[in-house]
Parts: sequence; C-alpha cells; structure tokens
Amino acid sequence: MTMTLSSFPQGGAAIIIGSSGGIGSALLEALHASARFDAVIGLSRTSEPSIDLAEESTIAAAAEHVAGLQVPVRLVVVASGILQGQGIAPEKTWRHLDAAAMQRSFLVNAIGPALVAKHFLPLLPREGKAVFAAISAKVGSIGDNRLGGWYSYRASKAALNQLLRTAAIELSRTRPDAICATLHPGTVATPLSQPFRGSAPSVVDPDEAAVRLLHVIDRLTPEQTGRLVDHSGEILPY
Repeated sequence: MTMTLSSFPQGGAAIIIGSSGGIGSALLEALHASARFDAVIGLSRTSEPSIDLAEESTIAAAAEHVAGLQVPVRLVVVASGILQGQGIAPEKTWRHLDAAAMQRSFLVNAIGPALVAKHFLPLLPREGKAVFAAISAKVGSIGDNRLGGWYSYRASKAALNQLLRTAAIELSRTRPDAICATLHPGTVATPLSQPFRGSAPSVVDPDEAAVRLLHVIDRLTPEQTGRLVDHSGEILPY
C-alpha cells in the first residue's frame, strides 16, 4: 500500500534514524514509495554519514550534513532501540538489575533520541507541518503497567516519552505547526521482539507496521504534540 502523506507540504526531506533495523528499513522503503519528499535519507551506523546514538559527535555531524542539503526537514523518525543483547535482557525481578545494562538501555532508548532532538529539531521549518517522532513502546506507559518486570526497558521508554513531551513544549513556541511525538508500533516481527512474541496477541511484519505508523504520522495534528500514540492512532497514557 502506497502512502501519500498528504498532510505534509510537497517536497522537503524525510530522515529515518536507525534505517538498518527492521522497522527503520521498512519506513525508509515506504517513504521512498510515497514520493511526497524530495529527499528520503536513512541514517545508521553503516550509512554515510554514519550515526551512533551513543556518540553525540556523530549525531551532530549527521545533522550538519542534512542542513547542508538546504531542503526543509519535514519528518524525522528515530527508529533505533535496544531490548536485549550486549549483556542486556529484560529483567523479571529487581534481583536481575544491573547498573551497566541499565545505563546502556537508557543511553540507546532515551539519551540518544534526546540528543537527536537537540540537533535535528532546529532543522524543522517554522511554518507548515513537520514531525519529529521516536519509536517508543506501550510498556513504557507508567499508567498502563500492570504486569511489572522489564525494569530497564520500561523505564528508558518512559524517560523517552517525558523527554519528547518536554521537547514538544519548547518546539511549539517557535514552530506552532510542528509535532513531536512518541509512537508505539505494536509487536513487530523484528529481531528485537523475536524471543518475546509468543504471548503477543498479534504480530505484524515490518512493512505493515511501517504503513500503520506513517498513517498515524499523517493524521497527527499540533494538538497532539507531546503525546504517546499507538499504531491505530489511539492516545496512550503516560
């Protein structure tokens, strides 16, 4: 299904950060197919320029590269995240908490996207629709937490939601048409979710998830800035 993204002005640039991942690569492909933007740019640790959310200098250099294209940046999506690997696994109990693993989760899931906002939000135009979004997770909702567990992932995504909520308030002062939001994609068939999909009520492939997310982005309005929105467009509690 081709997305038109008709709520955006024609032209400009769309940026996907984490474009080598499952959701990121699917978003990149769908944006190319939409033909809404003059430039669709994927950034990752293997792109040119490369970007690493753990290294602010690479984020700043990537933003400088995009600014040099001299086209208005209409869409930025941070599709990076970490749930397991590199000594990290979802904790079932407080007995499993580990400082280094927690720090890594917060670095990738919260601090990195916040630094992307620091360097990319100034590139958004002052007029016309523009969206800065980051992939969050429903389990990051404090109000929806009824099962416990997954301490670091939950807390880092909750931190991400708060960071972008705060950025949205500041953004609205100079760019009233712009929107800053976090998005819950549902359970997507990617390596990140693979070990944990058994009990999920529904699993979608990355292409379908990308289309759903772009539909949500297309429908976002400035009144919804700073919110956590799921793949159906429902506003989720913080």
